[in-house]
Amino acid sequence: MIYFDNAATGGFKPDSVISATTAAIKFCANPGRSGHRLSLACLERVYACRKLICEFFGGYSYDRVVFTKNCTEALNIAILGSLNAGDKVVTTVAEHNSVLRPLEHLKKLGVRVEYAPLTAEGNIDCDAVINLCEKDTRAVIITLASNVTGAAPDIRKIRSAIPESTLLICDGAQACGHVKINMKESGIDALAVAGHKGMLGIQGSGALIFSERFNPAPVLFGGTGSESYNLNMPDFYPDRLESGTVSYSAIVSLGEGALYLNSHLGEDMQKVTAYTEYCHSELKEIEGVKLYSKPNLYGIVTFNLEAMQSEEAAYRLSEEYSICVRGGLHCAPLMHEALNSDGLIRASLSAFNTQNECESFISAIKELAKR
Repeated sequence: MIYFDNAATGGFKPDSVISATTAAIKFCANPGRSGHRLSLACLERVYACRKLICEFFGGYSYDRVVFTKNCTEALNIAILGSLNAGDKVVTTVAEHNSVLRPLEHLKKLGVRVEYAPLTAEGNIDCDAVINLCEKDTRAVIITLASNVTGAAPDIRKIRSAIPESTLLICDGAQACGHVKINMKESGIDALAVAGHKGMLGIQGSGALIFSERFNPAPVLFGGTGSESYNLNMPDFYPDRLESGTVSYSAIVSLGEGALYLNSHLGEDMQKVTAYTEYCHSELKEIEGVKLYSKPNLYGIVTFNLEAMQSEEAAYRLSEEYSICVRGGLHCAPLMHEALNSDGLIRASLSAFNTQNECESFISAIKELAKR
């Protein structure tokens, strides 16, 4: 089986991640909920992972790293926890439903939302984002890389041009683990992280990292192990946003993934870039194939076959060639509307793929295109 669906979830994990996660499952307690040594040891490991993730992304302080079960939960906390009726938000048509749906909910409650379009070349229009911002714009919410085409905005350009008071909230689902991200240097106020994709953790891992001027209210309420006498959520982070038992094994996997990337990120970037460029150059030469993506750093290759729906093509690649890709709208309906598409085939590559797998994929597409 050739796994080319890494933008949905990473298909392969480093041995170090597997070993650390297995150990965390075999021997653990509820971190910080009890006073015995094992509970405290698990709490110390969670704190070490919090520190590691903060440093990996150039974050602001360890207590402002909140662990979540995925990027969607992180974005919901960031969006629902910081916006109120009357606030204005600028976002883009390239966003995933994990941004669009919370905003659609808030529109019904009086939040104003404006959408920046794509450029004629299919890129995210940074100038449009900037021009839509006004002095009172509460936040810009934007992906760091489109999950449909891999298109990436110039975040530093946007940050330098929008009002200083405007919060910059970024969806890092497709970018984290593929490129180096430094929140302080880029001026990012909140970064939502998917642990199970480029960060090489297991499913159920994610994080929200945020600055001192970003203070989201809780959207979940429950036990924290601290201030148990208080019927309200604690007013300090991370406890304010981490109610209920955290997923210890998932957090350990995310921390171990960051450790692996600390020494492999550059090498992995070279592999993913080379595989992506190869697939783009080969697909461009196949009659009956229309490309929608350009070579990118995130391993995303998006295209369609004439006279074949994307879901059917994905099914045939799976059943006839044992190749895993994704067809459809990829939970980004406005992006497909902007591309005039009713669904696309997406192959998404990782550093754990090989050149031989890319060649087998191209061979399969050539055969399908001939039918």
